[in-house]
Amino acid sequence: MERISAACAMEWSIDLEKGLRSKAVGGSVEAILRTGQRLEQWNREPLPTLPVYKMFGLVPGEDRLFANSIFLRLADAFRVGDLNVRYSVVKVFLSLRSRNKKKHNGGRNYGILSKQRVHNQSHLLSRVKIVFHSGDIESRALALVLFGCWADFAKDSAEIRYIILSSLVSSDDMELGPPQLIPWDLEVNGLVNPLVPLRVLELVTIEEGKPRSEQPSYPSGVKAALYAAACFCELSDDFASVVLEMLVNMVSSSQTALGVRLAGVRVFAKMGCSSSLAHRAYKVGLKLLVDSSEEDFLVVMLITLSKLASMFRFLISEQVDLLCSFVTREATLRLKTMAMRCLHFIFTRSVCHFPVSAHLLKTIFSMLDDPELPSDLQFQALRNFHKIVVYCLADSRDILELDKLLTVIENASKSSITVKQLLAIRVLVVISGMLKERIRIESDGADSTLLLSQIMAFVIDQLTSLVKPVLDLCHSNSEVEKECNDLFSLFLLLVEEHPELGVLVLDKIHLFMEYLVNMPDRGTSASKASLSVNEIVGFKGKKSRFVMSKLAIYVYRFVVSCLEHLKETKSITTQVADKVKLLVEHVHRCSLFDCFTHMIYSLLLYSCIAGHFVVNKNEETDNSDENLVVTLDDRLIECETRALEFAEKILEGRDYWDAYKAGKYAAHQGAWFTASFIFEQLMAKVQSDSCLCWLKSLAQFSHSEKEIQLLLLPKQGSSLVNWLKNKKVSSIHFKDDPVEISLDADLPKWYEKLTDTYSSLCSSLETLENIVKPGQAFCFQRWFLALRVKVLAALVDIVKLLGTVPFNQDTITKNELVKKSILVQYAQLFQQISRVSFQATRLAQEFDLMVTSFIGMDRKSSKIISALALNCSILAFIAGFSLYFPEMPVYENVTTCSLEGLKRFSHPALLQDLIGRLWRIDHETSASLWMLSKTIGQPKSCCHFQSGNQIGNSSCGVEDILKVCRYGVTKVVDLKNGANKGHNGEDVSQRVNDGWQLLLDVVTKWMHIPFRTPTYFFQVRHCVGSELFASSADARNPDGISILLGFHLSLNLCLQLKNVPPDFSFQLAKLYCILYCKASFTTPKPVEESKQRMQSSYQSWEIDDMIDLNKDLFEHLTEEGKTTDAKGRRLNNGDDGVKAFVCFEPNERGQGFSTCLLDVSSFPAGSYEIKWHSCCVDDEGSYWSLLPLNAAPVFTLHAPVTTK
Repeated sequence: MERISAACAMEWSIDLEKGLRSKAVGGSVEAILRTGQRLEQWNREPLPTLPVYKMFGLVPGEDRLFANSIFLRLADAFRVGDLNVRYSVVKVFLSLRSRNKKKHNGGRNYGILSKQRVHNQSHLLSRVKIVFHSGDIESRALALVLFGCWADFAKDSAEIRYIILSSLVSSDDMELGPPQLIPWDLEVNGLVNPLVPLRVLELVTIEEGKPRSEQPSYPSGVKAALYAAACFCELSDDFASVVLEMLVNMVSSSQTALGVRLAGVRVFAKMGCSSSLAHRAYKVGLKLLVDSSEEDFLVVMLITLSKLASMFRFLISEQVDLLCSFVTREATLRLKTMAMRCLHFIFTRSVCHFPVSAHLLKTIFSMLDDPELPSDLQFQALRNFHKIVVYCLADSRDILELDKLLTVIENASKSSITVKQLLAIRVLVVISGMLKERIRIESDGADSTLLLSQIMAFVIDQLTSLVKPVLDLCHSNSEVEKECNDLFSLFLLLVEEHPELGVLVLDKIHLFMEYLVNMPDRGTSASKASLSVNEIVGFKGKKSRFVMSKLAIYVYRFVVSCLEHLKETKSITTQVADKVKLLVEHVHRCSLFDCFTHMIYSLLLYSCIAGHFVVNKNEETDNSDENLVVTLDDRLIECETRALEFAEKILEGRDYWDAYKAGKYAAHQGAWFTASFIFEQLMAKVQSDSCLCWLKSLAQFSHSEKEIQLLLLPKQGSSLVNWLKNKKVSSIHFKDDPVEISLDADLPKWYEKLTDTYSSLCSSLETLENIVKPGQAFCFQRWFLALRVKVLAALVDIVKLLGTVPFNQDTITKNELVKKSILVQYAQLFQQISRVSFQATRLAQEFDLMVTSFIGMDRKSSKIISALALNCSILAFIAGFSLYFPEMPVYENVTTCSLEGLKRFSHPALLQDLIGRLWRIDHETSASLWMLSKTIGQPKSCCHFQSGNQIGNSSCGVEDILKVCRYGVTKVVDLKNGANKGHNGEDVSQRVNDGWQLLLDVVTKWMHIPFRTPTYFFQVRHCVGSELFASSADARNPDGISILLGFHLSLNLCLQLKNVPPDFSFQLAKLYCILYCKASFTTPKPVEESKQRMQSSYQSWEIDDMIDLNKDLFEHLTEEGKTTDAKGRRLNNGDDGVKAFVCFEPNERGQGFSTCLLDVSSFPAGSYEIKWHSCCVDDEGSYWSLLPLNAAPVFTLHAPVTTK
């Protein structure tokens, strides 16, 4: 358990005292600055509560005592130290105040400097007052800055107020240069004061022995007083009113130095303590602005009034009008530029707080087309127009003339400034999406695609102009790569707004690739014009090939994203597939790209064709469609054969890292022959044992999936197997040549093949287990493989069950013994298939748990896992309803014996699970299931588990799954309707036969759904998890947690996030935990077990508990407002166990503290394990499960000791 700052306070105080007494040169300053960093850490942590004190063995209030001692030592150092020490002390408190201003609105010091946490306020102030009254001018200025940093408690001192107010009219003033100590000019959302350099808080230590001219400058007395006054004005209304009157005289006096006047103007932005004060300050500042003609003064006042207005909605419209007046009137270029920057600042901060007027829109729009304005000012206008387009153009679409608007933006896109070009093109894309209906109407029915085609032409032209110099020089440029990515993102935005343009976009991308390929021909001299392509490659060298391949990979990523979006919108057509095929063939014909590029493009075409193939394969087709399936089958073989050939070339060239990346791409696209080939070959190229085991595991995994492909696509498989045999490269041999086997014709053969595949997959998991330490790396990989093993096990069980009953129509009708056998076996079959259905449901829930348990997982991987969860839910539904005939008399025989051991299995629960997954992506099927649920019992709710990662409409193979789902639901409804028509013995045997045939048909189609590996599978890293630490709330017991029989268990808890990357962008909001204990959770070794880490995060013995606890925890969060008390805790008593829900407020390190109470008064004597699970909620409201990384707490119940 990591120690919090409060637990380190005594050590820090002692360390500071030692540092201040150090005789080393600069030792005092070093100790002060080190303490400042520690105080910043402490400042970010919440106040400790009583349980926190007990967890760390602290006396309540001990941390405040040492915090105040640290402050007193710093104040004493400021009092007796030299200028260097004083400077360092002020730097520490300036940094603390700056942190608080960013964290809390209004700049109020609610952190460690708040009035409630500083108890020796008078002692601190008295030490600084001594310096103010007795020090030199520089020390007096530093003392004033320190008063400003302590404004939260110093504002209540009348003497300090008098000191600041009197200093405002002091004659002690020096005009000193940067670096400035007072943080007047912090950048706020891009709005910067141009008059003073941005070297805020760039404080350097004065080195002893240096001449005064080389030492840093210090603020003047009046400027320091203005800073302190500004800090007080943020907190005190009455003080601000006095300062406001003084400021009017100060800034309007011609005898005041310009620097002081400008500093005084900036104080107006701090008059936000109340709305009445802000309104009065704004009006006063506005009058001063109108009466002044000094450009420097006007610029600073515009910035100040914009900051003040952005804090109050009622001032925004007036300030926008003021800024517009500076843009339209005869003002200097500097004033116009600053006005536009202030407008952008207000748009960024408060664009939703006021309506965009026609005058404002036309004012900004007129600047875009003004040839007399410089490019920089036009760019500022374009930035503002972009903000209006994003937020407000939908409400202002009738204000502007569309043709003129598009013309102006098109002209801006041809600017010589690259940033302006990109922004103009982005505005064009946004406008085309928001005004597409108006574009269609104003085109008088003509094809509005012309405009969109022009936009795409702009993007392509910009791309070609960016890459041409790079290709000419044959070296990569990170800036150009970034701009290319921006342009491709605009292209993708265009596809998202207009998915019907998929063919046109791919055509443009094909032209761009053609341009890349032909660039070397145009770049060679006339004397080399007759060279072949291979000679051109030699002429350009490896650098040219590297640059070309890098650009091709950018194109590849764009096409992948484009195709995924087209799949989501169901816009994939034969034309789209043909365009992809042309693009891939064009790449293959060019020798300028490396083998890795050729291979990934082959896989791109493979994934596109494979999806189309599965869709047609699963549908009932006529003869013409069968010919299409045959054609697609041939194209699949051609694609993967090419991929294998390029993989072989990569390996021959000893580009093993590229080969590994190619294997990852192949596994992600479902090209298992290619993936298996690459990983098997790489096994012989590595020397590390861990790398060898990792590659061996991947090879076994790929081989098992390849065996399934051989069963489903024997024609494709036989061709690829022959290729591998001819190369004599496969180390994992095939038992038999692939032969087409029909599932309904030869179930025993299918059972044998699937069992072998299951064994191969188990070997892959075992290999991976051999190279990792318990609970450490490869957590996701082991869990994912274990889930795949469980899915195959369920499939093997279903195929085995299907083979136990002859469900042939002629056999049933002619053979009475078969009928009787079916009736006799019905109860047993129903029990077995219900068990498989329940297992599949649990697998779906386990996939749900997985997708929420890995914070930082990419969106595509989370969608693949969510699709696998849906896949298992469908299998559970079909298996559960294939023999479900409650209307039949024979069903009464199964209610007493079949569901033994399956108490949690129910058909309404199956429907609830599937409806919850489908209601957002397939309303029609959801409605059919809802109607079905009315006949068997309503589910509790149709709201399924919501996580931070939601499944897409048709991404990552979901459309293939939905087609199987629709087919299965339709057949189940038909089967249900047929069962309602008859109740005699012959009908029962026929219904069982129909149900068994339904299960066979759906499982056959279900198996053809492509299986792809998420990209996250290849990211080997420690998973973000949590550790729970518990101690007794009554007393600290080094031997563990123990209480007397018949008492409640009161616990102090600490929940700690672990393995969070330092560069992680995840913003944590809350931590939650559920604790669960039963009388059966006895354990023989309470102390030793509590100190051991869990061996794994996916073991079957604990996964069931994790699923149930995670479900309870999520349901608790959704009902938190109704079921929790003010402290966010709840205690529930079950039949023989207890549960407690605990909420934690995390600090910046992901550490939270709380308490809970478990009613274990009815438990007998012994030692018990408390099972637990935790989760977190991020700042966007997404739910994330946290894997437990340490063992469960253990407590002991013992009888009271009696003395004679």
